[in-house]
Amino acid sequence: MERIGIEAPSTGFIAILLVVLVALYVGAGTADTEIKPVSFIFGDSLSDVGNNNYLPRSLARANYPWYGIDFGNGTPTGRYTNGRTICDIVAQKIGLPIPAPYLAPSTDENVVLKRGVNYASGGGGILNETGSLFIQRLCLWKQIEMFQSTKMTIAKKIRHARAEKFFNGSIYLMSIGSNDYINNYLLPVEADSWMYTPEGFIDYLVSTLRQQLTKLHHLGVRKLLFTGLGPVGCIPLQRILTTDGGCQKNLNQYARKFNVATHSLITDLNSELPGAHFIFADGYDFFSKLIKNPRAYGFNNSDTPCCSFGRYRPTLSCVAAAKLCRNRKKYLFWDEYHPSDAANLLIANALISTLKFFPDNSTSPAPSPSPSSS
Repeated sequence: MERIGIEAPSTGFIAILLVVLVALYVGAGTADTEIKPVSFIFGDSLSDVGNNNYLPRSLARANYPWYGIDFGNGTPTGRYTNGRTICDIVAQKIGLPIPAPYLAPSTDENVVLKRGVNYASGGGGILNETGSLFIQRLCLWKQIEMFQSTKMTIAKKIRHARAEKFFNGSIYLMSIGSNDYINNYLLPVEADSWMYTPEGFIDYLVSTLRQQLTKLHHLGVRKLLFTGLGPVGCIPLQRILTTDGGCQKNLNQYARKFNVATHSLITDLNSELPGAHFIFADGYDFFSKLIKNPRAYGFNNSDTPCCSFGRYRPTLSCVAAAKLCRNRKKYLFWDEYHPSDAANLLIANALISTLKFFPDNSTSPAPSPSPSSS
Protein backbone atom coordinates (compact mmCIF):
# COMPACT_ATOMS: atom_id res chain seq x y z
CA MET A 1 0.00 0.00 0.00
CA GLU A 2 1.39 3.40 -1.01
CA ARG A 3 1.68 5.93 1.75
CA ILE A 4 1.41 9.68 1.99
CA GLY A 5 4.07 11.55 3.91
CA ILE A 6 2.92 12.67 7.35
CA GLU A 7 4.07 15.26 9.84
CA ALA A 8 2.52 14.55 13.23
CA PRO A 9 3.12 15.81 16.77
CA SER A 10 5.72 13.93 18.73
CA THR A 11 3.84 11.74 21.21
CA GLY A 12 4.14 8.26 22.59
CA PHE A 13 0.79 7.25 21.12
CA ILE A 14 1.08 6.02 17.54
CA ALA A 15 -1.45 3.87 15.71
CA ILE A 16 -3.43 3.65 12.52
CA LEU A 17 -6.12 6.31 12.17
CA LEU A 18 -8.68 3.69 11.28
CA VAL A 19 -8.36 1.98 14.64
CA VAL A 20 -8.27 5.18 16.61
CA LEU A 21 -11.20 6.96 15.05
CA VAL A 22 -13.41 3.91 15.22
CA ALA A 23 -12.53 3.63 18.90
CA LEU A 24 -13.27 7.30 19.40
CA TYR A 25 -16.60 7.02 17.63
CA VAL A 26 -17.70 3.94 19.54
CA GLY A 27 -16.35 4.80 22.94
CA ALA A 28 -16.34 8.54 23.38
CA GLY A 29 -19.97 9.02 24.22
CA THR A 30 -20.68 8.51 27.88
CA ALA A 31 -23.91 7.15 29.23
CA ASP A 32 -25.06 10.56 30.37
CA THR A 33 -24.34 12.40 27.13
CA GLU A 34 -24.42 9.96 24.22
CA ILE A 35 -22.48 12.56 22.25
CA LYS A 36 -19.93 10.97 19.96
CA PRO A 37 -17.15 12.60 17.95
CA VAL A 38 -17.90 13.50 14.34
CA SER A 39 -15.87 15.19 11.62
CA PHE A 40 -15.80 18.75 10.34
CA ILE A 41 -14.51 19.63 6.86
CA PHE A 42 -12.92 22.84 5.57
CA GLY A 43 -11.74 23.34 2.02
CA ASP A 44 -12.49 23.90 -1.64
CA SER A 45 -14.09 21.94 -4.49
CA LEU A 46 -12.11 18.81 -3.64
CA SER A 47 -14.25 18.59 -0.48
CA ASP A 48 -17.43 20.54 -1.27
CA VAL A 49 -20.54 18.35 -0.93
CA GLY A 50 -23.11 20.91 -2.01
CA ASN A 51 -22.58 24.22 -0.21
CA ASN A 52 -22.25 26.13 -3.47
CA ASN A 53 -25.69 24.86 -4.51
CA TYR A 54 -27.07 27.33 -1.97
CA LEU A 55 -25.09 30.33 -3.21
CA PRO A 56 -27.52 31.78 -5.77
CA ARG A 57 -24.96 33.90 -7.65
CA SER A 58 -22.09 31.40 -7.62
CA LEU A 59 -20.55 30.44 -10.95
CA ALA A 60 -18.77 27.50 -9.30
CA ARG A 61 -21.35 24.77 -9.04
CA ALA A 62 -21.56 21.06 -9.74
CA ASN A 63 -25.31 20.56 -9.42
CA TYR A 64 -25.94 19.33 -12.95
CA PRO A 65 -25.15 16.18 -14.98
CA TRP A 66 -22.80 14.43 -15.20
CA TYR A 67 -21.54 15.26 -11.75
CA GLY A 68 -22.59 12.66 -9.19
CA ILE A 69 -23.42 9.98 -11.77
CA ASP A 70 -21.80 7.32 -9.55
CA PHE A 71 -23.01 8.68 -6.20
CA GLY A 72 -26.22 7.32 -4.68
CA ASN A 73 -28.97 7.37 -7.28
CA GLY A 74 -26.83 9.30 -9.77
CA THR A 75 -28.38 12.69 -9.06
CA PRO A 76 -25.92 15.62 -8.82
CA THR A 77 -25.28 16.63 -5.21
CA GLY A 78 -22.78 19.44 -5.67
CA ARG A 79 -19.72 17.17 -5.50
CA TYR A 80 -17.15 18.03 -8.16
CA THR A 81 -16.60 14.45 -9.25
CA ASN A 82 -18.53 11.48 -10.55
CA GLY A 83 -18.83 9.91 -7.10
CA ARG A 84 -17.41 10.53 -3.66
CA THR A 85 -14.98 13.11 -2.37
CA ILE A 86 -11.89 12.03 -0.47
CA CYS A 87 -13.53 13.17 2.79
CA ASP A 88 -16.64 11.10 2.00
CA ILE A 89 -14.50 7.99 1.61
CA VAL A 90 -12.42 8.65 4.72
CA ALA A 91 -15.61 8.99 6.77
CA GLN A 92 -17.02 5.76 5.33
CA LYS A 93 -13.80 3.85 5.94
CA ILE A 94 -13.48 4.88 9.58
CA GLY A 95 -17.14 4.39 10.43
CA LEU A 96 -18.12 8.05 10.80
CA PRO A 97 -21.14 9.64 9.12
CA ILE A 98 -20.54 11.78 6.03
CA PRO A 99 -20.77 15.41 7.26
CA ALA A 100 -23.69 17.50 6.01
CA PRO A 101 -23.20 20.68 3.94
CA TYR A 102 -23.44 23.69 6.23
CA LEU A 103 -25.73 25.68 3.94
CA ALA A 104 -28.26 22.91 3.40
CA PRO A 105 -31.60 23.92 5.02
CA SER A 106 -31.82 20.51 6.70
CA THR A 107 -28.54 21.00 8.59
CA ASP A 108 -29.81 21.80 12.08
CA GLU A 109 -28.36 21.18 15.56
CA ASN A 110 -29.38 17.53 15.59
CA VAL A 111 -27.69 16.93 12.23
CA VAL A 112 -24.52 18.61 13.49
CA LEU A 113 -24.37 16.35 16.55
CA LYS A 114 -25.12 13.23 14.54
CA ARG A 115 -23.11 13.80 11.36
CA GLY A 116 -20.78 16.78 11.67
CA VAL A 117 -20.57 19.59 9.13
CA ASN A 118 -18.83 20.26 5.84
CA TYR A 119 -18.04 23.95 5.20
CA ALA A 120 -15.98 23.43 2.00
CA SER A 121 -16.80 25.56 -1.01
CA GLY A 122 -15.81 25.22 -4.66
CA GLY A 123 -13.60 28.14 -5.69
CA GLY A 124 -12.70 29.01 -2.11
CA GLY A 125 -9.19 29.69 -0.95
CA ILE A 126 -7.07 30.68 2.02
CA LEU A 127 -7.29 34.30 0.90
CA ASN A 128 -10.50 36.32 0.84
CA GLU A 129 -9.80 37.57 -2.68
CA THR A 130 -9.26 34.12 -4.19
CA GLY A 131 -11.94 32.91 -6.59
CA SER A 132 -13.52 36.32 -7.14
CA LEU A 133 -14.27 35.36 -10.76
CA PHE A 134 -16.85 32.89 -9.41
CA ILE A 135 -18.81 35.78 -7.82
CA GLN A 136 -19.88 33.73 -4.76
CA ARG A 137 -17.81 31.19 -2.85
CA LEU A 138 -16.86 30.65 0.78
CA CYS A 139 -13.28 31.64 1.58
CA LEU A 140 -11.60 29.97 4.54
CA TRP A 141 -12.23 32.93 6.84
CA LYS A 142 -15.93 32.67 6.04
CA GLN A 143 -15.89 28.92 6.69
CA ILE A 144 -14.30 29.55 10.08
CA GLU A 145 -16.95 32.16 10.85
CA MET A 146 -19.60 29.54 10.04
CA PHE A 147 -17.88 27.01 12.30
CA GLN A 148 -17.91 29.56 15.11
CA SER A 149 -21.64 30.00 14.60
CA THR A 150 -22.10 26.23 14.66
CA LYS A 151 -20.24 25.98 17.95
CA MET A 152 -22.27 28.72 19.59
CA THR A 153 -25.50 27.06 18.46
CA ILE A 154 -24.45 23.67 19.81
CA ALA A 155 -23.31 25.22 23.11
CA LYS A 156 -26.79 26.66 23.57
CA LYS A 157 -28.34 23.27 22.90
CA ILE A 158 -26.15 21.00 25.05
CA ARG A 159 -24.43 23.56 27.30
CA HIS A 160 -20.89 24.83 27.23
CA ALA A 161 -19.00 21.98 28.97
CA ARG A 162 -20.53 19.25 26.83
CA ALA A 163 -20.01 21.34 23.71
CA GLU A 164 -16.33 21.78 24.53
CA LYS A 165 -15.92 18.03 24.91
CA PHE A 166 -17.75 17.42 21.65
CA PHE A 167 -15.67 19.88 19.61
CA ASN A 168 -12.35 19.04 21.30
CA GLY A 169 -12.89 15.35 20.58
CA SER A 170 -14.03 15.62 16.97
CA ILE A 171 -11.85 15.28 13.88
CA TYR A 172 -11.13 18.16 11.48
CA LEU A 173 -10.01 17.77 7.88
CA MET A 174 -8.75 20.65 5.75
CA SER A 175 -7.66 20.69 2.11
CA ILE A 176 -7.23 24.11 0.55
CA GLY A 177 -4.74 26.28 -1.33
CA SER A 178 -4.85 25.27 -5.00
CA ASN A 179 -7.37 27.98 -5.91
CA ASP A 180 -5.09 30.58 -4.39
CA TYR A 181 -2.80 29.83 -7.31
CA ILE A 182 -5.05 28.66 -10.16
CA ASN A 183 -7.84 31.18 -9.58
CA ASN A 184 -5.82 34.03 -8.15
CA TYR A 185 -2.04 34.31 -8.34
CA LEU A 186 -1.71 32.88 -11.87
CA LEU A 187 -4.37 35.19 -13.29
CA PRO A 188 -2.85 38.47 -14.59
CA VAL A 189 -6.07 40.35 -13.86
CA GLU A 190 -5.75 39.62 -10.12
CA ALA A 191 -3.83 42.15 -8.03
CA ASP A 192 -1.96 39.46 -6.11
CA SER A 193 -0.28 38.33 -9.37
CA TRP A 194 1.69 41.55 -9.67
CA MET A 195 1.85 42.61 -6.02
CA TYR A 196 3.84 39.58 -4.82
CA THR A 197 6.87 37.62 -5.89
CA PRO A 198 6.39 33.82 -5.77
CA GLU A 199 8.20 33.71 -2.43
CA GLY A 200 6.28 36.69 -1.11
CA PHE A 201 2.98 35.10 -2.09
CA ILE A 202 3.78 31.90 -0.20
CA ASP A 203 4.66 34.00 2.85
CA TYR A 204 1.31 35.78 2.47
CA LEU A 205 -0.57 32.47 2.21
CA VAL A 206 1.16 30.83 5.15
CA SER A 207 0.94 33.86 7.45
CA THR A 208 -2.80 34.02 6.72
CA LEU A 209 -3.14 30.27 7.31
CA ARG A 210 -1.32 30.65 10.63
CA GLN A 211 -3.96 33.14 11.78
CA GLN A 212 -6.76 30.86 10.59
CA LEU A 213 -5.47 27.69 12.26
CA THR A 214 -4.78 29.61 15.46
CA LYS A 215 -8.36 30.90 15.38
CA LEU A 216 -9.68 27.36 14.93
CA HIS A 217 -7.60 26.19 17.89
CA HIS A 218 -9.08 29.04 19.94
CA LEU A 219 -12.52 27.70 18.95
CA GLY A 220 -11.71 24.23 20.24
CA VAL A 221 -10.12 22.42 17.29
CA ARG A 222 -7.54 19.95 18.57
CA LYS A 223 -7.24 17.09 16.06
CA LEU A 224 -6.77 18.51 12.58
CA LEU A 225 -5.42 16.95 9.40
CA PHE A 226 -4.21 19.39 6.74
CA THR A 227 -3.52 17.85 3.33
CA GLY A 228 -0.97 19.67 1.21
CA LEU A 229 -1.15 20.46 -2.47
CA GLY A 230 -0.69 17.84 -5.15
CA PRO A 231 1.03 18.45 -8.51
CA VAL A 232 -1.58 21.00 -9.59
CA GLY A 233 0.49 21.82 -12.66
CA CYS A 234 -0.46 18.38 -13.99
CA ILE A 235 -4.26 18.68 -13.87
CA PRO A 236 -5.76 18.44 -17.38
CA LEU A 237 -6.61 22.16 -17.52
CA GLN A 238 -2.98 23.14 -16.96
CA ARG A 239 -1.57 20.52 -19.33
CA ILE A 240 -3.71 21.59 -22.27
CA LEU A 241 -2.42 25.14 -21.88
CA THR A 242 1.15 24.01 -22.61
CA THR A 243 2.56 23.55 -26.11
CA ASP A 244 3.53 19.91 -25.57
CA GLY A 245 0.73 18.75 -23.25
CA GLY A 246 3.14 18.41 -20.36
CA CYS A 247 2.82 19.62 -16.78
CA GLN A 248 3.24 23.24 -15.79
CA LYS A 249 6.55 22.95 -13.97
CA ASN A 250 6.43 26.38 -12.35
CA LEU A 251 3.04 25.66 -10.77
CA ASN A 252 4.30 22.34 -9.43
CA GLN A 253 7.27 24.13 -7.92
CA TYR A 254 4.90 26.58 -6.21
CA ALA A 255 2.92 23.63 -4.80
CA ARG A 256 6.05 21.97 -3.43
CA LYS A 257 7.24 25.18 -1.79
CA PHE A 258 3.80 25.78 -0.31
CA ASN A 259 3.86 22.27 1.17
CA VAL A 260 7.29 22.80 2.72
CA ALA A 261 6.18 26.08 4.29
CA THR A 262 2.89 24.62 5.54
CA HIS A 263 4.66 21.57 6.94
CA SER A 264 6.87 23.91 8.96
CA LEU A 265 3.84 25.91 10.09
CA ILE A 266 2.05 22.80 11.36
CA THR A 267 5.17 21.79 13.30
CA ASP A 268 5.39 25.24 14.89
CA LEU A 269 1.71 25.32 15.83
CA ASN A 270 1.92 21.95 17.55
CA SER A 271 4.60 23.34 19.84
CA GLU A 272 2.90 26.71 20.35
CA LEU A 273 -0.77 25.85 20.85
CA PRO A 274 -1.78 23.92 24.00
CA GLY A 275 -3.26 20.52 23.25
CA ALA A 276 -2.90 20.91 19.47
CA HIS A 277 -2.41 17.69 17.53
CA PHE A 278 -2.27 18.95 13.97
CA ILE A 279 -1.05 16.67 11.20
CA PHE A 280 0.30 17.65 7.79
CA ALA A 281 -0.15 15.07 5.02
CA ASP A 282 1.95 15.63 1.91
CA GLY A 283 0.32 13.76 -0.97
CA TYR A 284 2.39 15.40 -3.71
CA ASP A 285 4.66 12.43 -4.38
CA PHE A 286 1.87 9.87 -4.18
CA PHE A 287 -0.33 11.68 -6.68
CA SER A 288 2.69 12.22 -8.92
CA LYS A 289 3.11 8.46 -9.06
CA LEU A 290 -0.51 8.05 -10.12
CA ILE A 291 0.06 10.53 -12.93
CA LYS A 292 3.40 9.15 -14.13
CA ASN A 293 2.49 5.45 -13.95
CA PRO A 294 -1.31 5.20 -14.08
CA ARG A 295 -1.45 1.57 -15.24
CA ALA A 296 0.33 0.45 -12.07
CA TYR A 297 -2.69 1.72 -10.15
CA GLY A 298 -5.43 0.46 -12.43
CA PHE A 299 -5.85 3.51 -14.69
CA ASN A 300 -5.23 3.86 -18.41
CA ASN A 301 -5.47 7.67 -18.57
CA SER A 302 -3.94 10.33 -16.33
CA ASP A 303 -3.73 13.41 -18.54
CA THR A 304 -7.23 14.05 -19.94
CA PRO A 305 -10.63 14.21 -18.20
CA CYS A 306 -13.25 11.50 -18.42
CA CYS A 307 -15.93 14.15 -18.95
CA SER A 308 -15.08 16.65 -21.68
CA PHE A 309 -15.91 18.05 -25.11
CA GLY A 310 -13.07 16.12 -26.70
CA ARG A 311 -11.12 18.32 -29.08
CA TYR A 312 -13.07 21.39 -27.95
CA ARG A 313 -11.20 21.61 -24.69
CA PRO A 314 -10.81 23.07 -22.25
CA THR A 315 -14.29 23.39 -20.84
CA LEU A 316 -14.13 24.44 -17.23
CA SER A 317 -16.76 21.99 -15.99
CA CYS A 318 -18.50 18.77 -16.93
CA VAL A 319 -21.86 19.74 -18.42
CA ALA A 320 -24.72 17.61 -19.70
CA ALA A 321 -23.69 18.09 -23.32
CA ALA A 322 -20.20 16.70 -22.68
CA LYS A 323 -19.09 13.20 -23.57
CA LEU A 324 -18.11 10.63 -20.96
CA CYS A 325 -15.29 8.14 -21.21
CA ARG A 326 -16.27 4.49 -21.60
CA ASN A 327 -14.92 3.34 -18.25
CA ARG A 328 -14.91 5.95 -15.49
CA LYS A 329 -12.85 3.71 -13.22
CA LYS A 330 -9.94 3.91 -15.66
CA TYR A 331 -9.56 7.69 -15.63
CA LEU A 332 -7.55 9.49 -12.98
CA PHE A 333 -9.33 12.80 -13.63
CA TRP A 334 -13.07 13.34 -13.84
CA ASP A 335 -13.05 16.87 -15.27
CA GLU A 336 -10.39 19.49 -16.04
CA TYR A 337 -9.70 20.08 -12.34
CA HIS A 338 -10.84 17.20 -10.18
CA PRO A 339 -9.94 13.54 -9.57
CA SER A 340 -12.41 10.76 -10.29
CA ASP A 341 -14.08 8.64 -7.62
CA ALA A 342 -11.57 5.88 -8.36
CA ALA A 343 -8.66 8.26 -7.80
CA ASN A 344 -10.23 9.66 -4.62
CA LEU A 345 -10.52 6.12 -3.29
CA LEU A 346 -6.79 5.51 -3.71
CA ILE A 347 -5.92 8.84 -2.11
CA ALA A 348 -8.26 8.22 0.83
CA ASN A 349 -6.84 4.73 1.37
CA ALA A 350 -3.32 6.13 1.33
CA LEU A 351 -4.27 8.72 3.95
CA ILE A 352 -5.91 6.16 6.20
CA SER A 353 -3.10 3.64 5.90
CA THR A 354 -0.40 6.09 6.93
CA LEU A 355 -1.95 8.48 9.43
CA LYS A 356 -0.61 8.48 12.94
CA PHE A 357 -2.64 8.46 16.08
CA PHE A 358 -4.55 11.49 17.29
CA PRO A 359 -4.07 11.18 21.07
CA ASP A 360 -7.33 10.56 22.90
CA ASN A 361 -6.30 12.79 25.79
CA SER A 362 -6.09 15.98 23.71
CA THR A 363 -9.18 17.54 25.21
CA SER A 364 -7.76 20.64 26.84
CA PRO A 365 -10.58 23.18 27.18
CA ALA A 366 -10.88 25.81 24.48
CA PRO A 367 -11.37 29.46 25.41
CA SER A 368 -14.80 30.91 24.97
CA PRO A 369 -15.59 32.11 21.42
CA SER A 370 -14.52 35.64 20.58
CA PRO A 371 -15.84 37.87 17.80
CA SER A 372 -15.18 36.59 14.29
CA SER A 373 -11.87 37.48 12.66
CA SER A 374 -13.32 37.42 9.15
